Amino acid sequence: MDVLILHTVGRRSGQRRETPLAWFDGGEDARLIIASGGGARHPDWYANLVAHTDQVSIELPGRDAVPVTASRLEGADREQAWGRITAAQPRYAKYQSKSDREYPVIRLTPR
Repeated sequence: MDVLILHTVGRRSGQRRETPLAWFDGGEDARLIIASGGGARHPDWYANLVAHTDQVSIELPGRDAVPVTASRLEGADREQAWGRITAAQPRYAKYQSKSDREYPVIRLTPR
């Protein structure tokens, strides 16, 4: 799986945070990430991203961090992205089936 480093700012602490995450092709220069958090709840990085959407960046191997716009996908956009993700990594469909909540899918687009 491809991995990026998500740079966010802590929603309460204001401290810079870095989180390694798997990413999937979101078309053009966009990348898709999933806020699965082990199934039970949204992960902390997701809460940080939502709280400080203007301070999000990503770092790819061998590249400097790039500011991104983070958009939670809904409806048909989410379903299309989810299909792309589960085709690449079927285990995500298995994880989702064991959770009571729908995993947020976020599109990260360079600014």
